Amino acid sequence: MNAGSLHGLAAGDLSMFGHDPWWLVVLKAVFCFVFVLVTVLLTIVFERKILGWMQLRIGPNRHGPWGLLQSLADGVKLMLKEDLVVRRADKAVYILAPVVAAIPAFMAIAVIPFGPAGNEVSIFGHRTAMQLTDLPIAVLYILAIASVGIYGIVLGGWSSGSTYPLLGGLRSCAQMISYEIAMGLSFAAVFLYSGSMSTSAIVEAQHNRWYVLLLPVSFVIYIIAMVGETNRAPFDLPESEGDLVGGFNTEYSSIKFAMFMLAEYVNMVTVSSVAVTLFLGGWRAPYPVSALWEGANHGWWPLLWYVAKLAALLFFFIWIRATLPRLRYDQFMKLGWKVLIPVSMVWLMLVATVRALRNEDYDFRSIVLYVAGAVLVILLLSFVADVFRGRGRQEEAEPARSGGEFDPMAGGYPVPPLPGQTLPPVPRRASRRDRELIVSGGVDTVRDGKEGDGAC
Repeated sequence: MNAGSLHGLAAGDLSMFGHDPWWLVVLKAVFCFVFVLVTVLLTIVFERKILGWMQLRIGPNRHGPWGLLQSLADGVKLMLKEDLVVRRADKAVYILAPVVAAIPAFMAIAVIPFGPAGNEVSIFGHRTAMQLTDLPIAVLYILAIASVGIYGIVLGGWSSGSTYPLLGGLRSCAQMISYEIAMGLSFAAVFLYSGSMSTSAIVEAQHNRWYVLLLPVSFVIYIIAMVGETNRAPFDLPESEGDLVGGFNTEYSSIKFAMFMLAEYVNMVTVSSVAVTLFLGGWRAPYPVSALWEGANHGWWPLLWYVAKLAALLFFFIWIRATLPRLRYDQFMKLGWKVLIPVSMVWLMLVATVRALRNEDYDFRSIVLYVAGAVLVILLLSFVADVFRGRGRQEEAEPARSGGEFDPMAGGYPVPPLPGQTLPPVPRRASRRDRELIVSGGVDTVRDGKEGDGAC
């Protein structure tokens, strides 16, 4: 692609899209759907095989050669299971919820570029771009579609007419709100550097250096947020079987349960594709290959690099599931609101400052000094705040350590006493011998005695 077309993309000129014949548009749409579906089937198989390898146990090895047809066997099993509708469910919403969760998950792939935006490939003699379509606000479109998909989980939990699915749906809603804020802030840093919200323009802007190197904090924040958005371990709190039986899909079976499962894996593919596009250079070949081979980023080869990066991120999903235990819900919310969002905002301010200084033609050394000074000031303020907070907690803990009365629920969770602390006495039920007769209206022994004598 020449410099003129690259400048047009950076400025948001997407006039090259929308001129394909209708049959080619349909063919691209079918390819996107099949690509995501096949990727999901392979991910399910390799997740079980990789988990078996990591946990030193046998994975799938019966269905097809090396167990490669395990996903199809799971699909057939779920199709043949009895399809139930619980009695207290809102039937229309109960049936519609899995559809609402699954369909938006497929739609985000429409704006993901598999190759350069120019007419790089020929399909039945027609030159076209390796992308279904693009928008000036394509990344916002992806965020909007992800927000719609969460309604399926919330409605599925509410319409089941049961307590545990409802709690799972509410957890999922809170999870989406908490982690989408940090995700959006990580996107904002990419927008500042690329000057566009178009996915193809963002990939083109990474022709010299990938944003994972320029914006490492944004990349780490997005990786954590994308695991939380997809309800995957260790953030699978909406379907935590330890306290919610099965979460939002407890009352679902057969094909409706399969659609919820499909939506989860399709969302994994979608968020991984966004990470590849925004931070890992998209369809571009890695540095050694692109430097030694000029044609690595032309023709059909970009599709190979994109698939390799996507597979690496899907492997990361499986890896953390096999490694990390599930968080408590309060820890999960604290990570989102008290860690990711503040760090995202501070990092975005630093990125904006650097871009503003670069636009004012400051040299690199001055920018480094300004940014380093700002970071040191923030760290110093944080250290001072931690010192005063620690002193306050120490002063509060002194009376308890001196042997005074100890409240095990003072911190919100029951805790054992420290040396020198004693628990308050536990009220015991009085013995049968020491109990008093309690009469309605109070005890009147004189009157009661007279009535007793008269009766005799």
